[in-house]
Amino acid sequence: MGRTTARNLFGHAEYALGSQIRIGDNFFTVIGLLQSKGAGFGGNDQDDIIMVPLDTAMTRLSNSSSINMIIVSVVSQEFMSAAQRETELILRESRNIAHGAPADFDIMNQANIIEMAAAASRTLTTLLAAIAGVSLFVGGIGIMNIMLVSVTERTREIGIRMAIGGRKRDILLQFLTESVILSLMGGILGIGMAFLVCQIMSINGIPTAINPLVIAVSALFAALVGVAFGYYPALKAARLYPIDALRYE
Repeated sequence: MGRTTARNLFGHAEYALGSQIRIGDNFFTVIGLLQSKGAGFGGNDQDDIIMVPLDTAMTRLSNSSSINMIIVSVVSQEFMSAAQRETELILRESRNIAHGAPADFDIMNQANIIEMAAAASRTLTTLLAAIAGVSLFVGGIGIMNIMLVSVTERTREIGIRMAIGGRKRDILLQFLTESVILSLMGGILGIGMAFLVCQIMSINGIPTAINPLVIAVSALFAALVGVAFGYYPALKAARLYPIDALRYE
């Protein structure tokens, strides 16, 4: 019996040993617990399982004399192809199928499943990256608009700073800093919401992992967005003529 099934039925997995369970009208005694394997392909719980003798399952549970699926395991991934060829030869021989004739069975290699999962993961990653890119671009445009409005409203302030000795690079650095801070505030808010979503998922039984490196890279991207989209407004502020800026109303 798998440990998830044992916990669901008896509260603690160890309590299942030696106990009896009923499947339909048949009673079975639990003689062992399987090692925990965790989630499998597709998110299925590999520990939520009960194993019974094959003959017993066919005669007393499924009432069938045929097997619709056989799972074969190998000691290492490098032997998968050889095991697949040998399995096909054994099945062809047992079912009297000549070599080269169409087989009436299918063999699925775990490597094929892994490749399909990897392809789906790459597609999903590309989609999420595209969505993130559009979001960053839209957010950057918003930051640029805010900074342009700020430059326009503070034109006289900029002129005063230049009149008392402020250099162009000082003005540029000031507005770039404001843009980066504005962008980082949005990034921190997004990271906080991500933390909240992870907590909610964990409470609902969905395991989540938080990588500090991903958080650092996210904050860095937020700062870079602030620099990239805040540079033009900052440059526009730094290029103002002091006299024209002081006359601005």
